[in-house]
Amino acid sequence: MESDDALEDALVRMSFRVMAVLTRIGSEHDLSLTQLRLLGLLRDRRPRMTDLAEFLGLDKSTMSGLVERAERRGLVARGKSPADRRVVDVFITPMGSELAQRVQEAIHVALAPYTDRLAADDREALTQLLDSLSGRLTNGKAQPENLRAGP
Repeated sequence: MESDDALEDALVRMSFRVMAVLTRIGSEHDLSLTQLRLLGLLRDRRPRMTDLAEFLGLDKSTMSGLVERAERRGLVARGKSPADRRVVDVFITPMGSELAQRVQEAIHVALAPYTDRLAADDREALTQLLDSLSGRLTNGKAQPENLRAGP
């Protein structure tokens, strides 16, 4: 049990550090943490509004407002799904993609003091462990297929 407590404490401490980095970088780019997450999700995906809402843990009206604000800034757009014209997808615009790239670079720089300390093999092992730990679950449910990372 003591080992589990140490693991939980380490996970919580690291999550606080990562959240602080994300919050700061989001603020520097006039993005809320949820907007930052939205752009990150849309970098290589074109999900349905309903899948985005589920993944982000938002109700339909909150999700609509989030996307609407990002649309007004020119960061995202909505369109009919090529697979099913009845479905509305959300996709990143060129302006949103450029901002997402800048944000990703800032995150990389900010997290480098943590990740650069690890040898390449340790980074790979940690990545596998974290993927295994998360089990690709969101809110206790499997991630919708179209929200999984692209190739």
